[in-house]
Amino acid sequence: MNKERFYEKLNDYKRASTRLNEATKIQLEADIVYDGVIQRFEFTFELSWKLMKMFLEYMGITEIKSPRATIREAFTYGLIEDGEQWIDMMIDRTKTSHLYDEKEAKLIYEKVKSQYSYLLSNLYDKLEEEITKIN
Repeated sequence: MNKERFYEKLNDYKRASTRLNEATKIQLEADIVYDGVIQRFEFTFELSWKLMKMFLEYMGITEIKSPRATIREAFTYGLIEDGEQWIDMMIDRTKTSHLYDEKEAKLIYEKVKSQYSYLLSNLYDKLEEEITKIN
């Protein structure tokens, strides 16, 4: 892993995570807010698992092929605290790609607002802490 590239990705992730947190604080006046939060969630989740994978590969864990495997390894390594919530988040992320049910979208929105944005923000803090240890 190129450290400059990692820092670039980490900064991209921080911006995405911050924007997701901002979006969850907007008062719901229109369905477009749900759509926007879910879209930001999708983007941030994708960055999160790819960033975890990049970090773990740098640390010598190279046999990671999927988001689920990345989450498992990140939990084992200690990058994330609640592996089951991350797996739930991954499942909900997958659902959002094929989401046509308004009730389901609102349920995922509530999870993003109450749980997932917190988990995603914590990942940034943990990665920043870990990369500082390496330097």
